[in-house]
Amino acid sequence: MEGNGPAAAQYQTASPPQDACVYSSCYCEENIWKLCEYIKNHDQYPVEECYAVFISIEKKMIPIWKQQEKPGDGPVIWDYHVVLLHVSSGGQSFIYDLDTVLPFSCPIDTYVEDAFKSDEDIHPQFRRKFRVFHADSYLKNFASDQSHMKDSSGNWREPPPLYPCIETGDSKTNLNDFISMDPEVGWGTVYTHSEFTHWFGSKNC
Repeated sequence: MEGNGPAAAQYQTASPPQDACVYSSCYCEENIWKLCEYIKNHDQYPVEECYAVFISIEKKMIPIWKQQEKPGDGPVIWDYHVVLLHVSSGGQSFIYDLDTVLPFSCPIDTYVEDAFKSDEDIHPQFRRKFRVFHADSYLKNFASDQSHMKDSSGNWREPPPLYPCIETGDSKTNLNDFISMDPEVGWGTVYTHSEFTHWFGSKNC
């Protein structure tokens, strides 16, 4: 597969090792925000080469394989998931997923084949969409008060990150605008699975 070729072997990762990254279970949107922040602050690659990618659908039920929560043959069904995409000037793209058992970073063709698989094997109503936007835009515009992680009694479903909530001068929470796959809402461009792999993969998957 092209994703395992010489370009991948020569690629220098844009992040710390996976186990050294800022990470809170079930807060993928904030984990990737923190990874974007790291890349911007460490000048190894231009932040302009990096994108945040929200994956979801209207039903908020999407299958993704090769996840730590279920590392065997079956998928995890997320309501949404967030990864970082680095479109390297060396001619190859890489996915950073802090919840995967695949390599970190992972050549995009490998990740698409093993983690996303094919839409042909997924019922049409569960076929994933991808909201893609520049990492710098994510850092400037994303805000979350983490209220989506509380139950009806106000208890945390999962422990929150130890750092303060991420907010902007304009908003304390706008997570739903990023999760939405309505192209008229929020930031960036919304792609189908085939469009995403066509535009960002090193081959048409």
